[in-house]
Amino acid sequence: MTAKADPQALGTQALQALDSAHFLHPFTDFKDLATRGARIITKGQGIYVWDSEGDKLLDAMSGLWCVNVGYGRKELADAAWQQMMTLPFYNSFFQTTNVPAVQLAAKLAALAPNAGERSFEHVFYSSSGSESNDSNVRMVRRYWDLLGQPQRKVIIGRLNGYHGSTMAGASLSGMSSMHAQGDLPIPNITHIEQPYFYESGRPGESADEFGVRSARWLEDKILTVGPDRVAAFIAEPVQGAGGVIIAPATYWPEIQRIVDKYGILLISDEVICAFGRLGHWFAYEKFGYKPDLVTFAKAVTSGYIPLGGVMVGDRVARVLIDRGGEFTHGYTYSGHPVACAVALANLDLMEREQLPQRVKGELGAYLARSYGELNEHPLVGLAQTCGFMAGLVLVKNKVTRERFPAEIDVGMLCRGHCFRNGLLMRAVGDRMIVAPPLVMTHADIDEMMALIRLALDLTLKDLKAMGQL
Repeated sequence: MTAKADPQALGTQALQALDSAHFLHPFTDFKDLATRGARIITKGQGIYVWDSEGDKLLDAMSGLWCVNVGYGRKELADAAWQQMMTLPFYNSFFQTTNVPAVQLAAKLAALAPNAGERSFEHVFYSSSGSESNDSNVRMVRRYWDLLGQPQRKVIIGRLNGYHGSTMAGASLSGMSSMHAQGDLPIPNITHIEQPYFYESGRPGESADEFGVRSARWLEDKILTVGPDRVAAFIAEPVQGAGGVIIAPATYWPEIQRIVDKYGILLISDEVICAFGRLGHWFAYEKFGYKPDLVTFAKAVTSGYIPLGGVMVGDRVARVLIDRGGEFTHGYTYSGHPVACAVALANLDLMEREQLPQRVKGELGAYLARSYGELNEHPLVGLAQTCGFMAGLVLVKNKVTRERFPAEIDVGMLCRGHCFRNGLLMRAVGDRMIVAPPLVMTHADIDEMMALIRLALDLTLKDLKAMGQL
């Protein structure tokens, strides 16, 4: 088999052989994948995808947190085609620009809530969330240099937070498995614990009390590092890849108090949470805090074409513009005209169909009620939602919160049952998570919940057969 063979004429095994021979997948054990073969996804429509064997799967992860408007939206394909036929590419270097990039920047500024000096009138483009967070590191350190405080280089993130897999993105992330490779994190990046009440709350401590206590880990870290050395704090509104970890309601107000007290910048990484996922165009609206920089990507185009960027608050932008001179940072594809055209069409579609409002309103409430009923299942320690993100933790004992032995890999056991029965649901350790397309209906949610319950029941049966229950 050669790479020149017509892929339309190939069967599953031949495609898997080509894949194994030539394609190194992200976040993958290459040897393991070669032995089992990748699942070949061939088409998508609405909330479903199909594989090369003709199996239909309900995509409860929106691809990878991104296909908010569902698959097969002709409006987005038309926008890409029309722009490709007009101007498929031109760079944004050398004092040039293009119409879709300008229009999208203005659109994003209009969607972002006004918050005084933290209003967002400017956008810096990239092609992904990882690149955007690299740009954040560059902009944050440039900002402090221009203010005559070059010693302010330390950026604080959270353990189990995720901010990408580039050198800077992986360093900002708090994933131990990533830090074990590549001499990470890079210098001047450090971390605090995540606000995971189910795992770290003390006996007798309320969620609100824990929210304040966990936020104060940031203040402790600032004082340890030295307030005059800390540049910024970066966090996801809701931790996504970490397992849909939802902080208590008291967490973000206390974080805001702390960053204001010490004058450090606040970066809201909304690669997953923006564009309707939590019922708002930008997730910081939901929690009421005021970031200086907002990372975006994924759902800005509903994943139809790569695009990312940073919303740059006026507090930062005015320093970069008025004092900065040349900012020696950027990408070939910054403000790519086709990507920006697709984003404009995507945002227009989301506005027309009122997708953020549906998530904020009755549809999001219906998902919350439906998903919350999983708390009754014998395997579920806690099931909760935030907008159209949801997670549950699999436990051996609901009362003591005892977990299953790591060698059981209970999350992957459950995920296997999901895949075999037509559901794409993600496992993060012993947490099972979903982030469904925002175009779902009540009937779609009912179908998804039935499939989740089936997978949980089959997992329970397996665990009993293993003698684990």
